[in-house]
Amino acid sequence: MSLLNEVDDYLHAAPLSGATPEEVGPFTLFRSTSPWPYYARPRPGAERTIEAADLETLRKRCTELDLPLNLEWVVETCPSLSAAAAAAGLEVTEHPLLVLEQANFKPATADANCTILPAVESVLQEARAVANVAFGDPGTAVGRGGIEDRDAKAAEISPEMLKFLLDRAQAGYSVTAGAATADGLVASGVHQPVGKASEIVGVATLPAMRRQGFGAAVTSCLAEHAFAMGITLLLLSAESDAVAAVYERIGFRRIGHAGAAEVPDGE
Repeated sequence: MSLLNEVDDYLHAAPLSGATPEEVGPFTLFRSTSPWPYYARPRPGAERTIEAADLETLRKRCTELDLPLNLEWVVETCPSLSAAAAAAGLEVTEHPLLVLEQANFKPATADANCTILPAVESVLQEARAVANVAFGDPGTAVGRGGIEDRDAKAAEISPEMLKFLLDRAQAGYSVTAGAATADGLVASGVHQPVGKASEIVGVATLPAMRRQGFGAAVTSCLAEHAFAMGITLLLLSAESDAVAAVYERIGFRRIGHAGAAEVPDGE
């Protein structure tokens, strides 16, 4: 099995901890059982050319279930989907897909305390708030979102979301790391193990604290934990080439592209 196929299999298994799968044509539609929506993916190994009719069938089923029409996939294992999704009027993006072998790992540090965080509600709340601030101002440039914004976002997180985050952490579905200064967490990230594979997701730094190596240090902390628990396939997708370059500095290498498609805003 090729490395891309291994990645594809992991990405198909990972949503099962928070969603119920339903087969719709060549797709698996993951019907969320969590506070956030999931998506559909082409079934691994199907080796089928995706056509407009397949997407129309999926669209109708999403409408019946009152679900958003979102897709995610590995571009190289389903090369027909990007064009078919664009032709169906969806907004298609492709992001760098990277993996890290333990032999290539180059640990990174920063002027902060980077640790795996305990499964404690208040700690996970703060880590989630860091991500909420950061993803409201994406990219790698220094911005204005800082400690006060983190604390305001933390107060907005619902009890339902906090319970979900805590349950996932306690069940071992997610492992969170954080970088802390005297003002508390300034960066956070998660890895999501399934068997011997895991994906690093949601690495985020408060915009006002960027360009200080916190994101790389959090990623490094997550990688160390993953390898220590026996993970043999560690992957992530990067928002852009600039973000991918941060991960490449600690040993990640590009192997392909992660595709995503959704209905454009306003439709």
